Amino acid sequence: MEALLLWLGRAVGSGGLLVCIVAVATRLTGKHYLAGFELLTLLQGGMAALVAGCFLLLLALGGRGGDGGTGPYRGR
Repeated sequence: MEALLLWLGRAVGSGGLLVCIVAVATRLTGKHYLAGFELLTLLQGGMAALVAGCFLLLLALGGRGGDGGTGPYRGR
């Protein structure tokens, strides 16, 4: 399960980063629309994908170990 979460987090985050880069590069050329979408909409979608990727990676990180992700310092 952790491997799937890691893979999904990396894929979603990389896709979001790619969308953000394309949106910014296209906007710097002076265009406001790309493929019928306003570039700010694409930028927001890219940022949402980055955040979703971060949450998936956080889920994978929290589930590591045999103690269910509670860690050695729980209860201190």
